[in-house]
Amino acid sequence: MFVLFEETGKFLAGRILSETDASLQVELDSGKRVKVKASNALLKFEKPAPAEFVAAAQKLSQDIELELAWEFASEEEFSFADLARDYFSADASKPASLEQQAAALFRLYEAPHYFRRAGKGRFRKAPAEILQQALAAIEKKKQVAAQITAWAEELGQGQCPAPLREQLYKILFKPDKNSPEYKAVVEASRATHTAPLALLQKAGAISSPHQFHWKRFLFENFPKGTAFPALQAPPIVDELPLAEVRAFSIDDSATTEIDDALSVQGLGSGTITLGIHIAAPGLAVLPGSPIDAVGRARLSTVYMPGYKLTMLPDDIVQRYTLLEGRNCPSLSLYLTLDEATLEITSRVTRLEQVPIVSNLRHDQLDSTFTEAFFEAAQAEPPADVPWGVELTFLHRLARHLKGQREIVRGKPENFNRPDYNFKLDNPSGQEPQGEERVSISIRQRGAPLDLIVAEAMILANCTWGQWLAEHGVPGIYRSQASMAPGVKVRMGTKALPHAGLGVPSYAWSTSPLRRYTDMVNQWQIIACVRHGRTAALAAPFKPKDAELFSIISCFDAAYSAYNGFQAGIERYWTLKYLQQNAITELTATAFKDNLVRADELPLVLSALGAQGLPRGARVRVKLGAIDEITLDISGTVIERLDTVADDEAAAQMEEEDGESDMAAGPISIAVDVNEPPGDAEATNAPAAAA
Repeated sequence: MFVLFEETGKFLAGRILSETDASLQVELDSGKRVKVKASNALLKFEKPAPAEFVAAAQKLSQDIELELAWEFASEEEFSFADLARDYFSADASKPASLEQQAAALFRLYEAPHYFRRAGKGRFRKAPAEILQQALAAIEKKKQVAAQITAWAEELGQGQCPAPLREQLYKILFKPDKNSPEYKAVVEASRATHTAPLALLQKAGAISSPHQFHWKRFLFENFPKGTAFPALQAPPIVDELPLAEVRAFSIDDSATTEIDDALSVQGLGSGTITLGIHIAAPGLAVLPGSPIDAVGRARLSTVYMPGYKLTMLPDDIVQRYTLLEGRNCPSLSLYLTLDEATLEITSRVTRLEQVPIVSNLRHDQLDSTFTEAFFEAAQAEPPADVPWGVELTFLHRLARHLKGQREIVRGKPENFNRPDYNFKLDNPSGQEPQGEERVSISIRQRGAPLDLIVAEAMILANCTWGQWLAEHGVPGIYRSQASMAPGVKVRMGTKALPHAGLGVPSYAWSTSPLRRYTDMVNQWQIIACVRHGRTAALAAPFKPKDAELFSIISCFDAAYSAYNGFQAGIERYWTLKYLQQNAITELTATAFKDNLVRADELPLVLSALGAQGLPRGARVRVKLGAIDEITLDISGTVIERLDTVADDEAAAQMEEEDGESDMAAGPISIAVDVNEPPGDAEATNAPAAAA
């Protein structure tokens, strides 16, 4: 005697070895013996063999028309044997055959939308309304499956359906894995044995590599677009005194957000007053205002070759920028110095209007204000050069300030790696398309004008950071516990030392038009100017303010993302430069592992043959193919250009490892073609087996 039973979601059949009221001992065709509860035994039969019986019943079950069976099924609870009798037997008084009963059992179990289970082998017909909803859902599911297949076939044929093109970045980076668009990409990738990104490229989903990188960045960081809401720049209502200074700024020609300016008074008198003047949008833009909401959402200006996304709308920026020919509301730090020793004897912070006489530009003046110029100017003041006397003093002061910081650092700052300027042939000034002609020029780090501005800003950020701490007013600080390998710069609300800069505290405060942290610190500093020792009570952010920690967290994440994008898009334009100028070989310096850094371009790449070379070894590299999507390029070392590596250069490279741009690699996408095919609406019917 054989028995058909249900066990852990499957139908099994085997030979009965023994039987009690509570259970049966059954031997399966595999020889395995199992104990079956009597309640799980659904049918007993003598022939045919279990496997043959189950196979015949499964085949017969597909002949049962579910709609017809549902129509005449009892409104009351019924068993599978009842349905088999009503469906198969011409004589209602006679039961159906065992094979027909098994067929009815299988068919009922696989159609929960028609029949609901009411116990072992027992069912109720689904209400008509519920059935119609279920059938509609099944039909929709079939249509979606057909659509997925059609889209996958189009992709496989090298064509990208419009819905997939529209959701390209969502599919690749933040997919809904149950969406038909995602499933179509996975299905096509499996069918064509092609990686998803390559598949979409071939199908034309990616219009251009540059657009791919740009649109991906916008998708991840500006999902609602880059347009600003309509905003009005609020006026500054404070009656600010007019400063008796002549101030000038030093920026690149492309700079529109002019945050800082300098002034020098008392030259030749023995006592110098240095003014560091910072644009003061914080006097008008208040915490919680609509403009503040925009700044807090963006957190920083995003820079890239030929374009930028400003933190604030341009008309707002122009209201508060330090534009020449205007008296500009400013937060000013005045430092009194001994002209001979450069010792700082007093510090005063004021809110005032500052006459901005000139906006000087690096790119126009770097060739004039060189190290040689300032060396000669120490002997004979350059009275015939505009701002020459003031800049000569500021350069002397900057070298002094840098030297003091280096004593604290324990070693000098190295500027062996240059900065690079990218210029695109993009007269419109609109978003680059990726095919513009690009030029790359070198600008050595620590150039005199750079040094002047950098040291003045470090001095202001350090001074104001300490001043906030003295008043018990929290700020946003950058600190570094030591210069040991792996010790990173961190952001927090406490005035802690910054070992890398060699200062006791450092609070970004000098770029309020470009960085939200600087705007926050400006609000705090303004409170100190207005309220003195009671500033902690009046400042917008109080000690241990949760909002301040939230701002730090959001800024850290956004700033890292923006810097990462800038590095990546600069790498894109560097690779474009290689193509446009037909550069197939370049000189480079061994960096680490198998990586080399180009000597005259901002490019790090892996090079075959660089393994085992000492750090600092100079080589000639033959370049391989360029992949503009992964931003990857490889090379092969074809010549060693030195016999002994430069130990000093190697030490400098090691110090700069933390800020190095690494070689590109595969782009990480969220499409996983190795996931097992699944269905969010898995069937509840158990499988049948012998």
